[in-house]
Formats: sequence, structure tokens, C-alpha cells
Amino acid sequence: MSSRRNSIIMSAVQCLAEENIWFEKPHYDEAERRFYEGANGPCTHSQDSATSVILHDIVLARQNIKNSLDGVKIALQAKEQGKGHSRPQKRQHRNSSSASGDQDLVARVKSLELENQGMQKVVEDLRAALLKLESRVQVLERSPAAPVPCANSVKVENGGGDEEDDDIDLFGSDEEEDAEAEKLKEERIAAYAAKKSKKPALIAKSSILLDVKPWDDETDMAKLEECVRSVVADGLLWGQSKLVPVGYGIKKLQIGCVVEDDKVGTDLLEEEITKFEDYVQSVDVAAFNKI
Repeated sequence: MSSRRNSIIMSAVQCLAEENIWFEKPHYDEAERRFYEGANGPCTHSQDSATSVILHDIVLARQNIKNSLDGVKIALQAKEQGKGHSRPQKRQHRNSSSASGDQDLVARVKSLELENQGMQKVVEDLRAALLKLESRVQVLERSPAAPVPCANSVKVENGGGDEEDDDIDLFGSDEEEDAEAEKLKEERIAAYAAKKSKKPALIAKSSILLDVKPWDDETDMAKLEECVRSVVADGLLWGQSKLVPVGYGIKKLQIGCVVEDDKVGTDLLEEEITKFEDYVQSVDVAAFNKI
């Protein structure tokens, strides 16, 4: 669409450039003036001067129009030439961008190669360390275990003579060695059992929080607490207590204790406390924690 419009403008400018009638019009005007002067007589000097000034301005205006048309024509030609040169510039820009992209790709490939070389070196070092470790393990597996010295082993003195060396029996009885080893083993087991029997046994204990509820708000809570603390058993230790409101003016007794698990249980505590039927309605376990 733009190329068609440019071609139309170029054809119009060319037609105007080839039109010469407007540039020769002063001659026609001068001939017309002379014709009318001959017919009507000569005009005054002021009229001639005014006419000449107007004609001069018309000539300047026409010259400016001609110059403008020539400038438009030159601009359109330059634009057409610029379009012809723009494509090689775009190609050059594409070539430069592709060249820069190739350079970046080459740089990345080089960095990856360097990183790969570093990783290969690390892998080789790890492989060498692994081979060394395997060789050491194989050596340790092949080496025989060190013999265990006996408690009553025979000691040979280097300062003795030949007669003492002859008295030593290097091939003693295996039965004597087995008996000595069995005796040493029994002694060690007995010593371990004695040491374990002297160690105090761990006693399992628990912390229990009980909720003791009365019958109504007229129950004497001080007497109720006294009855609860009167429960005595081996492995039972009563702790702190407090009164907690329940509702409608009724308060429950919340009391804590520490018990030995092997001696005292929650069932025993509930059974002993509920024996005080005049004061206690029910007993609940609020919290149970191992110590």
C-alpha cells in the first residue's frame, strides 16, 4: 500500500515538473498588457510600478513552488534509495547478532568443559581412595587374629641356661589349657554377677493427680482432705492439694501424689478413698505421668 502511494506521488511530481506553462506565464501577461495598452492607451507610472511589483512577487512565488517540488522529488528518490540499503543493514545486524550468540555459546561450552574436567578429577581421587580402602580391608581380613594370653602361662627367661630350656615342654596338654580357660571364664562370670547384684535396681515411679468430688456444697472439704491423706501405703507419698470450683457452689479436691508402680496403683487409691462414703462421691484420675 505504501509503495503504491509513493508511486502516485512520484508521478504527480513528475507531471508538475514537466509543466512549463506556469513558468512562461509572465510572457503571456506582458503580451496581454501590451495589447490592452494599445487598445486603451498608456497607463500611469504608478500603475506600472504597482503592476511590476505584483508581477515580481508572483514570479518569486512560482520559483519557490518549483524549488519545493524539486525538493520533494529529491526526498522521494532518497527514500527509495534508503529502502534499498536498509535490507543489507538488517542482514548485517542479524549476522552480528548471530555472531554474538555463537560467541556466547562457545564460552558456555568452554566453561562446561572446564567443569567436567574438575568433576573427572574429583571422581578419580575418590576412586583411588576407595581402592586404597579396599586393599587395606583385604589385608586386615587376611591377617590372623592375635592369640589371647593365658593367666597362668609359662614365662621363659632369656638369662637361663640350656638345661632350663630343655625342661620347658613346648607341646603341653590341651586339656590343661582348656581347664584353665574354663576356670578363668567362671571367675569372670562370678565377678560380673557380684557386681551386678551390688548395683541398686531402678524403681519405676509415677505422678498421679486425683479429683475427689464431694456429695454437695455442705460437705466439709477440710475433713474430706484429712480422710484422703489418711490413706497410707508403702510407696505412696501425698503432695499438694487445692479446691477447684465445679458449679452451684460445689468444689472438688484436687490432690497430687507420687507412687511406686510396683507397689501402688490407681485402683488401690480409688478403692481406699471411696471407703469414706460420708464425704466422697467419686474419684477420678486427672493426670498420670511417668517419672
